[in-house]
Amino acid sequence: MNLIIPVDCNKRHEALLTTLDSSEDWAFVELDDGQIVNCTFYKDRHDIIDFVETVVVINELEYVWQFQEEGIAILVAPKQRSIDEIVEAFLFKELHDLSV
Repeated sequence: MNLIIPVDCNKRHEALLTTLDSSEDWAFVELDDGQIVNCTFYKDRHDIIDFVETVVVINELEYVWQFQEEGIAILVAPKQRSIDEIVEAFLFKELHDLSV
């Protein structure tokens, strides 16, 4: 499972979820058996060459049509901000699904 998360910096344990417009970096998080196996940062999400299954956004007002067109699932993290919090909420199905 692969997630992308718009974040405010490229430091794994300091990065916080931000709006799509104010994103400084994109965290590309690879999960395997409920564990983060890799977290890579990109300045531009189009530089990510691996398959992206899900994007996590900060609220339901984000402009997400480009992800919908690409068939990427869209989840909202209502209160989670760090990468670890978001991944944990993802695993426990606590994120809100905008793809429906």
